[in-house]
Amino acid sequence: MKTTGATGIQPAELGFFSTLAGSGSLSAAARELGISTAAVSKRLSQMEARTGVALVSRSTRRMGLTPEGEVFLEHARRILADIDGLNELLGQARSSPRGLLRVNATLGFGRMHIAPLISRFARRHPGVEIQLQLSVHPPALTEDAYDVCIRFGEPPEARVIARRLAVNRRILCAAPAYLRQHGTPRTPRDLEQHQCIGIRQGDEAYGLWRLSTGRGARLRTEAVKTHGPLATNDGEIAVRWALDGHGILLRAEWDVNRYLHSGRLVQVLPQYDTPAADIYAVYPQRHRLSSRVRTFVDHLADAFGQAGDALRAPAGAG
Repeated sequence: MKTTGATGIQPAELGFFSTLAGSGSLSAAARELGISTAAVSKRLSQMEARTGVALVSRSTRRMGLTPEGEVFLEHARRILADIDGLNELLGQARSSPRGLLRVNATLGFGRMHIAPLISRFARRHPGVEIQLQLSVHPPALTEDAYDVCIRFGEPPEARVIARRLAVNRRILCAAPAYLRQHGTPRTPRDLEQHQCIGIRQGDEAYGLWRLSTGRGARLRTEAVKTHGPLATNDGEIAVRWALDGHGILLRAEWDVNRYLHSGRLVQVLPQYDTPAADIYAVYPQRHRLSSRVRTFVDHLADAFGQAGDALRAPAGAG
């Protein structure tokens, strides 16, 4: 590609290209930038002429990035995040964070717990624009689609910062009516003879429940393959089915505590432990200087810590 005029990357093009890549098409980027599609196309062509490489593939109806474009985007977003963090450190008080904050959470937990906390945060910090994306499967932490992700279980990736917001256990439970009709299991193997409500979420093995007893050298874990006529990818629906007496459910205590307290659900095999599902706020290392990220995560931690049982009571699944 022939290079004309000034060569190299211009600082203003970093934000332009990040917006373009995130929009998915020239027309969508034009709407977000408030300019015409022709102007977006012209500016992109000028960028490619200066860099000497094609950044965008136009061979399909939906715009895609070339390998060079992917590299450009990765570095552009990192530089923009560093600039943003520096600006906040130099010119913004911690009490007045500004800018875009992209948050991801699982469906039910995000709807019932994170969304209300975002509403409170938005009132306190009107300078922050917040986008909440709810999903069945948590996104890969290596992606740059979100600034903060709410996850269950400590992430193994070393390239992210994970702050625990709350302790969270998974609990086996069922409606009293179900247990009266089908009996109460006494051992993990008894679950194989019961109707169990399945939840298809994340990368967890579907229908495989792990229950443990003992500690240290005495630790003993049993993996039980469960079966049942009902399964869903929505935790709230699974809880509803358990309340209706359709079977035994394995669910986070944040989702079922109020029903256990009211007696609408009864804990099953309480002497056994299940894999931890502590709640974490996870964000990339590069956001450690971001005032809006730090302030938001502090807001979540304070809310979960102060509310305690009150927050667990209105639980909704994740």
